[in-house]
Amino acid sequence: MKLTKYIILFLILNFSALAIGVLLMDNGAQSTWYLNLNKAPWTPPGWVFGAAWTTIMICFAIYLGYLAKVNNSFKFMIVYAIQWFLNVGWNFAFFNQHNIKTGLVLITALTFLIIYITNKYKNKTKAKWLLLLPYIIWLCIATSLNAYILIYN
Repeated sequence: MKLTKYIILFLILNFSALAIGVLLMDNGAQSTWYLNLNKAPWTPPGWVFGAAWTTIMICFAIYLGYLAKVNNSFKFMIVYAIQWFLNVGWNFAFFNQHNIKTGLVLITALTFLIIYITNKYKNKTKAKWLLLLPYIIWLCIATSLNAYILIYN
């Protein structure tokens, strides 16, 4: 399969995760529940979340496209699937179920999983692993925001 086809496949999968996550958010950041939470002083404005996730998922799709092209097997798809479910699951746990603790567990697991993917496939993808930096940085920020909400609410 050509690189472009892999990238398109992962763009579809990544943005499907975002779309499903939004559907499971139950009005998410606009809900009365979320608006009344004590949030971290470093919480970015709402538009940043959309811009960040769009950038992250594009970079991630490009990275995964290269990984699929250079990897002889699709074993990494199991790890990718876990990442996909953790990403979607966080939206449901945090925003829909208002379960801040479970949300923190899920987003922490997701952060470690993306770091694992980075380290596991670094040699195969060469400098392309840098495409995962926005994801890692954002997950660290998001984890800190989730932890702050857990501690101060």
